[in-house]
Amino acid sequence: MGMMALRPRLAFSLLLFCTLAACDNRRQQIVGKWQVEGGANPIVWEFSPNGVVNAGSTAGRYTFGDRGRLKIQTQFATFVYEIDVGKDRMIWKEPNGSRTELKRL
Repeated sequence: MGMMALRPRLAFSLLLFCTLAACDNRRQQIVGKWQVEGGANPIVWEFSPNGVVNAGSTAGRYTFGDRGRLKIQTQFATFVYEIDVGKDRMIWKEPNGSRTELKRL
């Protein structure tokens, strides 16, 4: 196998590693309890490191996709948001442009 054949594989491996590392970093950042800020909705969202999310008494799973997207699946609905995560704040951006801000509890 020539050197030229190894370059695409190496590039793919590096891309995959970086993608997985970014996903793991985002997962670590959102682990914990969050509540919608300034809203009348008292539901606490609790993200576990194993991909489980609880919203009040509703359990579900969360995964990360491309471009910083967070996908939350429950038995009732599926949500997909672009997210920005800070130390104590998380912003969910919907495709229609609306935003939800959450604070860490």
